[in-house]
Amino acid sequence: MKKQIMIALMLVTSLAAMEGTIVSTATPRITSDLSGIELVSWVYAIYMLATAVSTPIYGKLADLFGRKRVLLVGIIIFLIGSILCGMAMNMTQLIIFRAFQGLGAGAVMPITMTIIGDLNKEAQARVKAQGWISAVWGVSGVIGPLLGGFLVDTLSWRYIFFLNVPFGLLSLFMIVKYYKEQIQKEKRHIDYPGAVTFSLGVIALLYALLTGSQTQQWTDDLLIGLFSSAFVLFILFIWIEKRSPEPLVPLNLFSNSTITTVNFLTLFMGGILISITVYLPLFTQGILGKSATAAGFMLMPMPVCWTIASIFSGHLVAKLRPTYVITLGTIFLLIATSFLFSLTQESSDWSIYASIGILGLGMGIITPVLMLIIQGSVPQQKRGTAISLNTFTNTFSQTLGAAVFGTLFNLQVNANGGDSSMINSSFEHQKVDPDTLASVQGHLFVGIHTVFASIMILAFFAVIIGFVLIKKVGQKELSQS
Repeated sequence: MKKQIMIALMLVTSLAAMEGTIVSTATPRITSDLSGIELVSWVYAIYMLATAVSTPIYGKLADLFGRKRVLLVGIIIFLIGSILCGMAMNMTQLIIFRAFQGLGAGAVMPITMTIIGDLNKEAQARVKAQGWISAVWGVSGVIGPLLGGFLVDTLSWRYIFFLNVPFGLLSLFMIVKYYKEQIQKEKRHIDYPGAVTFSLGVIALLYALLTGSQTQQWTDDLLIGLFSSAFVLFILFIWIEKRSPEPLVPLNLFSNSTITTVNFLTLFMGGILISITVYLPLFTQGILGKSATAAGFMLMPMPVCWTIASIFSGHLVAKLRPTYVITLGTIFLLIATSFLFSLTQESSDWSIYASIGILGLGMGIITPVLMLIIQGSVPQQKRGTAISLNTFTNTFSQTLGAAVFGTLFNLQVNANGGDSSMINSSFEHQKVDPDTLASVQGHLFVGIHTVFASIMILAFFAVIIGFVLIKKVGQKELSQS
């Protein structure tokens, strides 16, 4: 019985995990078909925003109404969103449906981990089960780009969304049949006002950034109103969180300087990660003329090296202070982003493979150790909250990063006389005459090059944070975790 439940949980987790990477290699073809490269950041940003905001709410609803019921609702929402995404006729529809899909995905990770905790009472069994779930995320990161590229090249980008349906229905069937739970209702406060206020504030900010980057009319009344509204909503959000019994974002943790420093590092890492996910496929397909499948292969070294480095990181911690390990990882990030910044239209495939592989090594070395530092920096009764805040920061950083890098990309393309409609068509090289293709590839390169320059700066600040952590966090403190 437990085995069937684990298979179902791993199956639904793989769907949510692949959704980020499988879309990346399909993005150029989507923008070509739906004509909306200037809106490409929204395809990622709105999905992650919906996931980030809904995750803590689902966790508390599971305490009220049971894990099974809430997880089933989340899967159904995710599948409906997937079908709608596959049927989208323009970028606006796709963005709206991605938000709906993200609302469903927000239920998967917290409730999956909660069910594992319920099923496995012994710590060793629980760690083993969580390890399987983590392995699913790693494997999905490898398979996602390849599968997405294959479906785009052989069928249509729409099948990357339709693919979720049969596997999602199978996981639904297995959970309904095999998972039996005894519901112990626990009265919990759900921070609906905080979730609504935060969502509206972020959406206002993102919309203002992306609209301004397209029109470059930053003094327009609409944009001024959006920025002002975002500012007021964030102030209101802070006011709500200070008075909420169980806030969406626990503000008292910001008084812990170590936690704050770690979250800043997470913020920069999330920004770097989303930029690679969005803009490397645009570079390889739009500038180098690669197929979607080839673009998927170029992303593959990151999850592979990430998984290997995560395992190796545990051995390093046994020999070095965790803060030294983190600093080593940030240096890898700086090296990788420097290589990406140096890419040109004549760069070899191997230079991209090497850059992405080194980036994966850096991410894999850092990520497990961050949890160790968080656990050692707060009392035991606050560890769950501190880890949740870091997870929230990671998701939000990718949401914000998608918007900010989208703004930079659009600004650079527009500033150099680029034409979005022609850049959309550049991903279908055979449809554009050579002179026009060379022109739009030049505009595309300038925009992507600016993004890569920005993430190199983020990596530089990440190195600085690594050295700050060395001074801030003591070995004795961590050894008690």
